[in-house]
Amino acid sequence: MKYVDEFRDSQKAKALVWQIEKLSSLLDKHIKIMEVCGGHTHSIFKYGIEAVLPKAIELIHGPGCPVCVMPKGRLDDAIAIAQNPHVIFTTFGDAMRVPGSQTSLLQAKATGADIRMVYSPLDSLKIAKENPNKEVVFFALGFETTAPSTAFTILQAAAENIHNFSMFCNHVLVIPALQALLDNPDLQLDGFVGPGHVSMVIGTEPYQFISQHYRKPIVISGFEPLDILQSVWMLVQQLVENRCEVENQYRRLVDNKGNQLALTAMNTVYETRKYFEWRGLGDIPYSGLKIRSEYAQFDAELKFTIPNLKVADHKACQCGEILKGVMKPWECKVFGTACTPETPIGTCMVSSEGACAAYYKYGRFSVVGKEGVGV
Repeated sequence: MKYVDEFRDSQKAKALVWQIEKLSSLLDKHIKIMEVCGGHTHSIFKYGIEAVLPKAIELIHGPGCPVCVMPKGRLDDAIAIAQNPHVIFTTFGDAMRVPGSQTSLLQAKATGADIRMVYSPLDSLKIAKENPNKEVVFFALGFETTAPSTAFTILQAAAENIHNFSMFCNHVLVIPALQALLDNPDLQLDGFVGPGHVSMVIGTEPYQFISQHYRKPIVISGFEPLDILQSVWMLVQQLVENRCEVENQYRRLVDNKGNQLALTAMNTVYETRKYFEWRGLGDIPYSGLKIRSEYAQFDAELKFTIPNLKVADHKACQCGEILKGVMKPWECKVFGTACTPETPIGTCMVSSEGACAAYYKYGRFSVVGKEGVGV
């Protein structure tokens, strides 16, 4: 297939659903599949994929939204840097409204902080060149998908000897997070729909531990409706055949080795932190990236004083349980009432990739006691 509409063909979708139903009936069990990426979660609800799957198959929404897994303490650190009068703080738009313990970047901007939305870290570097008397900081966050672009930007800043530019680095790695999920006894999964964008960078080989050590199948998937349905079909087929393998449905963009140029840039600029806190998952060893000492002049954590405190989530918010996949958004007591995209309490409702935002935006479920009902 070559064009977008071919990946949304209703007849092909019906054929895949029929095959999935046929295969799942052979298992005679309830099947739990986690889609790791928030982009997959939104595609699933946008196209009504969950509604057409057999009742025996349950999709669990994973922690693949980089904004959602940011703990409040790190957000408070970012806001503290942004409120420095000598700083121009730059960030992607989806981080602007995420609440810290007291305020958000958007609210800090409203009270006078110079906070600017950018589309690329290179935009931030350009602002630094145009404002040599200001310290320009980029809020670097995201999985391996966005980490290469910030690494290349630091290399560019070093090459041009730009001294008033730095990054507040909060990049995280998907593989340690998956291992933490698999080690969680509360979460019983039968397989994974693997993240397509991350895998474009890292390839398929890093997922081998999932099939070899944990004996779970995983299929790397694209984001169109037929991509996701085919990936579910491939997973169920593995379960029927009692196989545990890493399969690649997204072959048009993902290969085994990944993007070596991007990986080299990341390894040059970053090293892993011993621990990094994830909202809902706690401290995960070697799951976060920090800037190497060779590029310390571009590390905002070394340039500025930050609170560096752990902050508990709002008592009413259950984003942590949603990110771990042990609770659905509509099971949260404040979902759709006190917590909406206009008045978000938790990150899962703020981010464009958050599971709560997906449920709310596409209206597939409403809250009736403890049950989700189709609209």
